[in-house]
Amino acid sequence: VQLQASGGGLVQVGGSLRLSCAASGSIFRLNAMGWHRQAPGKQRELVAVFTSGDRTIYADSVKGRFAISRDHAKKTVYLQMNSLKPEDTAVYYCAADGTTGWGSPFESWGQGTQVTVSS
Repeated sequence: VQLQASGGGLVQVGGSLRLSCAASGSIFRLNAMGWHRQAPGKQRELVAVFTSGDRTIYADSVKGRFAISRDHAKKTVYLQMNSLKPEDTAVYYCAADGTTGWGSPFESWGQGTQVTVSS
């Protein structure tokens, strides 16, 4: 199962970006799917995810500014990021888990997309 992320870039403080992540391959069921990020010198952290029950979980630092959405038919998850701050600068990674078409569990990570917020 492959995850293709896109939509990162350079934006000024207060600006917006929208990230997309599409899953492909032999997928029987997608469970949790969402976004993590890693800033230079810091550990990777959860940003926003859908749980297997489609409940959303957000990091406290992005609540009210970021919104995650999901298109089940397209196996795609989106992250709308508004009111961006310099501390949002990081590589953003898409992640998903579920069951493959062969009945095996999987956990996949995308290649990462850079988000840079300039002040």
